[in-house]
Amino acid sequence: QVQLVESGGGLVQPGGSLRLSCAASGSIFSINAMGWYRQAPRKQRELVAVLTSGGSTHYAHSVKVRFTISRDNAKNTVYLQMNSLKPEDTAVYYCNKWPLPYDYWGQGTQVTVSS
Repeated sequence: QVQLVESGGGLVQPGGSLRLSCAASGSIFSINAMGWYRQAPRKQRELVAVLTSGGSTHYAHSVKVRFTISRDNAKNTVYLQMNSLKPEDTAVYYCNKWPLPYDYWGQGTQVTVSS
């Protein structure tokens, strides 16, 4: 059974930081690259960051340098460290496998960047 549980979002001022967490089913975690996605109001969901099982990372141009994806294999958890946050980072953030996400999506975690 697929389980994806995101947490760590909140309200933060521009320039602030947040660390998101995603607890995933072990079967997902061990064999797949994992990605963080986000969906802003009235926009399509977009890929933000990827971490392959081999440790390679890929980032959307808009978040490069500011965001860092990592994983803790022992905890079946993937993280997204977000620094220097901007108002345009406001969105619901989701994790899922990459490049073919499951049809199932977790509830996501809301990130709001505002002064």
